[in-house]
Amino acid sequence: MPDKSVSQSFRRPLLALRAAVTDPIEAWVAFQDRLASRREAAAPAELYEADDNWEQRLHQYLDLSSSCPIASEFWALWPEVMDEMRRKGIRVGPESFKGWNDGDAGLVRAIWLLVRHLHPQNVVETGVAHGVTSRFILEALKKNGSGHLWSIDHQPLERELHAQIGVAVGDGHTDRWTYIKGSSRVRLPSLLSKLGEIDLFIHDSLHSERNVLFEISQVWPKLRNGGAIVIDDIDANRAFHSLSQTLSGFPSLICEAEPLEPDHRRANKKGLFGIFLKLPALPQD
Repeated sequence: MPDKSVSQSFRRPLLALRAAVTDPIEAWVAFQDRLASRREAAAPAELYEADDNWEQRLHQYLDLSSSCPIASEFWALWPEVMDEMRRKGIRVGPESFKGWNDGDAGLVRAIWLLVRHLHPQNVVETGVAHGVTSRFILEALKKNGSGHLWSIDHQPLERELHAQIGVAVGDGHTDRWTYIKGSSRVRLPSLLSKLGEIDLFIHDSLHSERNVLFEISQVWPKLRNGGAIVIDDIDANRAFHSLSQTLSGFPSLICEAEPLEPDHRRANKKGLFGIFLKLPALPQD
């Protein structure tokens, strides 16, 4: 019987070769991204400190009461979507899609609140995987009665995973969702040029400092005043720290993730995500 580990060791180079033949530009970009990512230094655990009251502060920034009923809408939908995924045979939570995480309850709830309160017309996200975050954005847009989501995602080399991309979205949101295959480095600039202005951006693609800084450099000039940016897994690199200095005149929040089970790759066993609001900063307490 052939050694399974040996066969797998040959499989990835063959898959990479096939990808290079199919789309050489995307293959070259993916190679550069991986190389740059390996050269980056990890963010020290003490670099970021989560705000325990991020939901309350987010409502303050948006000039809203912290007792608004929008969060209860999220909590009513969350278990339904998780159960739906499990019935489809999809494992949810940390490392459930080729080592990547599904959107957790903290991240997705923050995005739900932003969509419902900001009533965005143009929402852009990078990274889809199972599409948990995408599903909640689309459900919130549906409740708002307007708005569209554009999702950019570079498909994994393994074709058997392609059918799982966006599986959480289902078939009920095709009128509000445009899925764009490819990397953000190739697809994002042209999409932003086409849209002209966006209201909400979510980074959940390759979590390297190089990639985060690239995406935000493209997005910030196109983000309307009053809009927001959400960056997942900020503890994976130093990008959010650098952006906090560059965008120091705007409010930002560091928030603790709420995974379904502990994520042992993270210093706090949960992970962190961050938010920037294109609003005047409130006076410090």
